[in-house]
Amino acid sequence: MTPLVNRIAELLYPLSDFYAASGARLPDVETVDGLKMPQPFRRLLVHRNDMTPTLEAFAGQRIGLRTLEVHRGEDALYRQVVLITDGDEQPMEFGAIKIYVDRFEAEAREKILGCRCPLGTILHDYKIKHASRPTDFFSMTSDPVIAGALGLEDAERTLYGRHNVLWDAENMPLAEVVEVLPPFDDRPNAQENGDG
Repeated sequence: MTPLVNRIAELLYPLSDFYAASGARLPDVETVDGLKMPQPFRRLLVHRNDMTPTLEAFAGQRIGLRTLEVHRGEDALYRQVVLITDGDEQPMEFGAIKIYVDRFEAEAREKILGCRCPLGTILHDYKIKHASRPTDFFSMTSDPVIAGALGLEDAERTLYGRHNVLWDAENMPLAEVVEVLPPFDDRPNAQENGDG
């Protein structure tokens, strides 16, 4: 792989692994200065908070999980998912996550392996001390995979996202995640919750 292809694969890891396994080409992506990202994406992505409660506050309802693909590696669980609103099942985020399940206590680990609940909810419910440290922000052109997951009619939309690592109290990684948001401009609450 060329240095640029390697950089994109790192930026989109672990999503890049799902694409590699399916033989699909990664979408076009560019790093973005988080402070120059348009609203509401800057407010929703450029912070050190968990995405699940951030999206719940934005949507005004609980967030659930739709699992698209799962596989278990030697040291981690890999999931490709869509976070959806509980009430009307609106897609709120497309992503891929690598979760180091062995670093969780048994009850939380069982919940993670069940693949029915967002990691952010589990971290909150089990009061797991952790830190969220985004490493990069980016824009991308959606492709058929992401457009299909987010229910977008137009397969070539500009989307915004981030690469994030969650760390435990001993500074060991709990999860590595790519989080991509849909274009909220066509949602009823986009105007209410935009720049305000």
